[in-house]
Amino acid sequence: MEHSRKHAELTPDKPAYIMAKTGEVVTFGQLEERANRCSQFFKDIGLQPKDHIAIMMENNARYLEIISAAQVAGLIYTAISTHLTSPEIEYIVNDCEAKVFITSSYKADVAAELLDRTPKVQHRLCVGGGVKGYRSYEEAVASYPPTPIPEGIEGRDMLYSSGTTGRPKGVVVAAAEDLPFGELHPAVAAMVGLYKLNTSTVYLSPAPLYHAAPLRFCMWTLRMGGTVVVMDHFDPEEALALIDRYKVTTSQWVPTMFIRMLKLPEEVRKKYDVSSLQLAIHAAAPCPIPVKEQMIAWWGPIIFEYYAGTEGNTFLAITSQEWLTHKGSVGRPYIGKLHILDENENELPFGEPGGVYIENGV
Repeated sequence: MEHSRKHAELTPDKPAYIMAKTGEVVTFGQLEERANRCSQFFKDIGLQPKDHIAIMMENNARYLEIISAAQVAGLIYTAISTHLTSPEIEYIVNDCEAKVFITSSYKADVAAELLDRTPKVQHRLCVGGGVKGYRSYEEAVASYPPTPIPEGIEGRDMLYSSGTTGRPKGVVVAAAEDLPFGELHPAVAAMVGLYKLNTSTVYLSPAPLYHAAPLRFCMWTLRMGGTVVVMDHFDPEEALALIDRYKVTTSQWVPTMFIRMLKLPEEVRKKYDVSSLQLAIHAAAPCPIPVKEQMIAWWGPIIFEYYAGTEGNTFLAITSQEWLTHKGSVGRPYIGKLHILDENENELPFGEPGGVYIENGV
């Protein structure tokens, strides 16, 4: 079995995740107990495997606990951006047919607005409490035992595309089979292997957990027994300080974060030891060539780029060494066969700009 539950048995006192701002440490033993209480609650209110829940919260100490509980209970979970408007959130909660909606006091105003607009929701919970119409999450789960519910199928995410050209779409992998609890999907196993996530991994997550990559990488790290350091929001100097303090081995960034760290005065950048970093992954947006050149010069050839989508339709990746000989490239496809086509869907020769098409993707 590859799951944080295994590591709760083997190394209960090891930090599963650390909240960077407060320094709060949640051990694997604590994560197991908290996720068990939450999954007991999900079972008690009648949720069945493949039922949907929706979560809209800032990065907080309950986030990964709730996702872990949803995985144990075989639920499909939708993480929602805290930056969306009330109508956008309303649409996603209704569209995914969430039976449970979990938010936090941080989003109290929006939570109150959604009360009368999400009729399919049967249970509303608020981390931190204090929102009319919502039960306190902490009080709701506290009375349940910290023992596991019967193991069934793996829960999984159903995240939404950005919706830049219309309503966001819930991403469902039509061919996804029901996996027994604790079993890794082959694509996930490939990612874990590619990035060498293991019990020695210390993974820094500087991005919101509602995004696909941060959420999935954090959960994969926990499954493999590594430790996650969760920032509540990105700050360039704090990120460097955290790498130094926790001897971070693995991290994931977007190019804007690189730019902001590079803009720090040289004496500030030199204050922090980042030599523990073995892998700095980046994606989500094109990285300007000069920026990536400077990052490789600063951190060494540990910068690893990928190009992919929430849909899992393709996955391209490139190492620093490969990139230095093909600057601007995002690498070779690991998933699917790549085609660059013109507006009439004719294949274009190398070097010609066109649309990216994927054959035999997920």
